Amino acid sequence: MINKRLEGFKIILASRSPRRQYLLKELGLDFEIIPTDVQESYPDTLTPVQIACFLADQKADTFDTSGMETKMIVIAADTIVSLHGEILGKPGSYQEAVTMLKKLSGKRHEVITGVCIKSRHKKNSFYVTSRVCFKELCDKEIDYYVNHFRPFDKAGGYGIQEWIGYIGISKIEGSFFNVMGLPVKEVYEELLKNYSYLC
Repeated sequence: MINKRLEGFKIILASRSPRRQYLLKELGLDFEIIPTDVQESYPDTLTPVQIACFLADQKADTFDTSGMETKMIVIAADTIVSLHGEILGKPGSYQEAVTMLKKLSGKRHEVITGVCIKSRHKKNSFYVTSRVCFKELCDKEIDYYVNHFRPFDKAGGYGIQEWIGYIGISKIEGSFFNVMGLPVKEVYEELLKNYSYLC
């Protein structure tokens, strides 16, 4: 259905994330994967929302508009985890993942995904925030999860769609898919609003 509405467009997903690839495929889109090599660094003065949008824009801007095909759409995204303003990025080791999960245990945190959708003539950026509550996690639960699932490519050191999400998440306010890495409803709506001639 959505492919027919976007007929003629070449869609690029600028991400290595298997979760984003899965979600975009489930949305019903045909797309090509062209990952970016943007360093995930940002000015210290930015708020969590600004960080997510800044990084998504940086990824999209690796595609120079002058070199883009007329009917080419780039989708770039970045997801961050914020605990009372502290940004929990991707853990670089077992111990970092354990430390992050201990910080999240028994608390509510925010998951913010910035999305940038770019074509030769348009660039639209937006963000979606979800609030996630963890139960109190015991050390054995954290150790089991990190050892078996090795969440070193995930912001905050966890994947909500994995074991830790099944046993540890007590409440979500907002989009589940946003926590996975891509707010698919909002992406769908932005694509139809800006690139579909049938809606």
